[in-house]
Amino acid sequence: MKTISFLFVLYAFLFSSCRSEQNFDATGTFETTEIIVSSESNGKLFYLNAEEGNRLKRGEEVGLVDTIQLYLKKLQLEASMKSVDKQRPDIRKQIAATKAQIATAQKERTRTQNLIQANAANRKQLDDWDSQIAVLNRQLEAQISSLENNTASLNEQSSSVAIQIAQTEDLLKKCHILSPIDGTVLVKYAEPGEVTSIGKPLFKIGDMEHLYLRAYVTSEQLAQVRLGGKATVYADFGDKKRKEYSGTVTWIADEAEFTPKTILTDDERANQVYAVKIAVRNDGAIKLGMYGEVVFHKE
Repeated sequence: MKTISFLFVLYAFLFSSCRSEQNFDATGTFETTEIIVSSESNGKLFYLNAEEGNRLKRGEEVGLVDTIQLYLKKLQLEASMKSVDKQRPDIRKQIAATKAQIATAQKERTRTQNLIQANAANRKQLDDWDSQIAVLNRQLEAQISSLENNTASLNEQSSSVAIQIAQTEDLLKKCHILSPIDGTVLVKYAEPGEVTSIGKPLFKIGDMEHLYLRAYVTSEQLAQVRLGGKATVYADFGDKKRKEYSGTVTWIADEAEFTPKTILTDDERANQVYAVKIAVRNDGAIKLGMYGEVVFHKE
């Protein structure tokens, strides 16, 4: 009887010890936002200053793809634009002569009308001036219509060339390789001198300052996990070395999934769990893929 009692006490002690060692709610691995920067143009890669480990600023130029052919195309299009502009008629100047003829004819008609009233001219002379003015007005209308049609055609050509210039400038801009975020180069995929193409990966960059621990909780634990909730995150460096960080829950999965084999939860027997992300600010010690533990603050 004493032996049975001793074994029971020993079992309870061992069980209690095992539970006390697991002083966390869930575990997971550290991840970050990773972006693969790909080429947006075709041509030889002149340079690419994106060595692994380099810290880059958002918008910083780190590479350049050959721009010579695009630049020459832009010069050709700009020359075409100037040629089109030179062909555009000055309607006011070109109809000035006809309008002057009309003005002269109208003066002569007025003078003839005055002479008729003084019995110094006949009606036929007045009719002749009316006919001439009508002819000149029709000529003016035809002239204006022709010049406006010509101008409209040239405007269409000009617009088409302007669009091509804008497209070429956009392609020239895309030859300049920029960093999309503040971050650290994780992988470099290309080297200067290589011929690249649209969509070809050049380098991968990640935000190593703002990391998050992807952990998994059971449905029972969801009650104490909420968006914006605070948590304590421990980075596991091995050999029982851990470092504590403050964390904030930024994402909770809408659907459950089967427990990943490499992940522990407070209830390891749970068949399905919910993924959560806990954001932490990295001091440079945490590395991607490192294991971590989390304790959610109870409120």
